[in-house]
Amino acid sequence: MPQRVTAQATTTSNEETVRRSRRPKSTAFRQQRLPAWQPVMTAGTVLPVFFIVGVIFVPIGIILILSSNEVQEKIIEYTECESSDGSKCSDYVQDSDNFGTNCSCIVEFELAEKYTGPVYMLYGLTNFYQNHRRYVKSRDDNQLLGDDVSASLASDCSPYKVYTDNVNATTQNIAPCGAIANSLFNDSLAVKWYNDSEWVDVPLKKTGIAWSTDKKVKFNNPSGSTLEEAFNGTAHPINWNKNVWELDPSDEDNNGYENEDLIVWMRTAALPNFRKPYRIIDWAEYGDGLPAGNYELHVDYAFPVTDFGGTKLMILTTTSWIGGKNPFLGYAYVTVGIICLIIGVLFLILHLKFGNKLVPDPWSLSRPLLDTVSNQTSVASNQS
Repeated sequence: MPQRVTAQATTTSNEETVRRSRRPKSTAFRQQRLPAWQPVMTAGTVLPVFFIVGVIFVPIGIILILSSNEVQEKIIEYTECESSDGSKCSDYVQDSDNFGTNCSCIVEFELAEKYTGPVYMLYGLTNFYQNHRRYVKSRDDNQLLGDDVSASLASDCSPYKVYTDNVNATTQNIAPCGAIANSLFNDSLAVKWYNDSEWVDVPLKKTGIAWSTDKKVKFNNPSGSTLEEAFNGTAHPINWNKNVWELDPSDEDNNGYENEDLIVWMRTAALPNFRKPYRIIDWAEYGDGLPAGNYELHVDYAFPVTDFGGTKLMILTTTSWIGGKNPFLGYAYVTVGIICLIIGVLFLILHLKFGNKLVPDPWSLSRPLLDTVSNQTSVASNQS
């Protein structure tokens, strides 16, 4: 018997120990005694917020709108431009028999005022969905980093992954692979200015248009004594009419995967209507700007857009401290600021007119109910 009692006592002691060990410690955090703060929404705290936001946002919006309006911009649409024989270049490139050849056309335009440098030349596309999920994934970043050209490519590049030569029964990796590279914008644009006696070529700089991080980090050519040797054993994308090492033979630092036109195109746009940098005006005689006068846009038309209902644009633009011409942010600030001011004025009028009358006293609402309960309790006690 004593042994059994001892065993039971030991068991009870262990259970108490376990029970005590599961009890949370007596701290402010574990016992939920931390100090709390809850804002009290009163007229004295809410109204100043609305007025402060309105007073700050409206001037900021006006400054942004004025800065955007200072940007000079000229937009030229050349989707339906015509060649010298009067035929539309858009119809020419749609004909599969003309694959690999370009259609040349000229579009005249005028700058009414001098553009103060620096001036940037952009191209724009509409209704082109670079943000499609499968399109965005259709690339091999390791390949673009300069991996061995014979290495296995990412499956996301399919069906623009491997070129099969049925005659020789051989396969070659496509460089660069994927749908993004395969659809590279390949129109060639040039601008000429008429100086009252002859047409003068406007100097254009083709470097400095890509992000420096992309140029230095994300895109590198494979190793080799020459680029052609480095890319030996690869095939160009199906829609290209040249190899990747022929994108800019005159400048090895702007050739292959490091070509800035390719790098700019590979950074996909978020919206179906977008602009991308193409060239920078490099006219030191005019401070890298453009004089007023008559101009011609010379186009080697190769990129088809009419089959998906798109259009093509050439844009000449300057910049301000906030970037290109885009007044949306300024209008957004002004709109939010005006709305806050209007709401603040309405709330102030209501507060001055009604004061605390709009907020009933909680005690006055509960008093009738308490009186009723008290009366019923009294009646019940009297009956008993």
